[in-house]
Amino acid sequence: MMSSPSDGLITALDHIVLLCSDFERDVDTYSHIMGFSPDWVAEGDGQKTATFQTGNTALELLAPLGEGGRAKRIKDLMDNGVRLASLVYRTQQVEEAHRLLGRRGLSPSELSAQKSEDIRTGQIRAWTRFRLDTSAMAGISSFVLEPTRVPAAADRAEGSVKELDHLVIQTPNPERAVATYGGRLGLRLALDRTETRWDTRFLFFRLGGLTIEIIQRLSERRPSADPDHLWGLTWGTDNLEICHDRLKKTGADISDIRRGRKPGTRIFTLRDRNLGVPTLFIEQGSR
Repeated sequence: MMSSPSDGLITALDHIVLLCSDFERDVDTYSHIMGFSPDWVAEGDGQKTATFQTGNTALELLAPLGEGGRAKRIKDLMDNGVRLASLVYRTQQVEEAHRLLGRRGLSPSELSAQKSEDIRTGQIRAWTRFRLDTSAMAGISSFVLEPTRVPAAADRAEGSVKELDHLVIQTPNPERAVATYGGRLGLRLALDRTETRWDTRFLFFRLGGLTIEIIQRLSERRPSADPDHLWGLTWGTDNLEICHDRLKKTGADISDIRRGRKPGTRIFTLRDRNLGVPTLFIEQGSR
């Protein structure tokens, strides 16, 4: 896995958290989207999780379990329904990251040692993490962790999801985003471009083999102090036709395959059965 060419503290996007309401149904939905079953399923402390590991990050579905532990907190967070909830970054120096990000004004919480057990295999994962102040991150719930080991993606069938190409964050304040992601987190700003034909200013931050794409819609008149918003995901696959046919057989509403904005890419859109997350699939290069 590639490392970030930043200051070296944040090396990858470890995983993205998606809150869900009906755990079994929603895990099944994402098993169809990804083309494989979850690599990790755990429960305890009022929550249940399923993790889909790709080559450069993971998607974690998180649902409340019962009434105790964290269940109420998760239910409160779901007042607005199923949604992308958090970004969890990876570091290899958690204590130094905690110190430096505190000095940079991100007000980290105390360090917390945690672990998870796969209920199917009994395997254990452990990590140390801290939370960044959500207001300092412009409304995006964000964590930093150091795992005891980095999970490897299993071999996947052709046409399944191989990696995350990019995730999209909407912002009313791109200058704040540059200061937060570039200046404070230390991510590499690879592109800052305004395209009036698409009514958008694009900021591309590269991290661990994927792109965090932060966009401002030029015609929107939101106050610049409004929070940012996690919006959508674009998954990479090695065979777009097989991926397209696989999802079409599930009865999902999908677009035709078309050229992407980036030269040499092809994409299609999954319009439903995506838990409300705008979802695209992309294949790099031509076949």
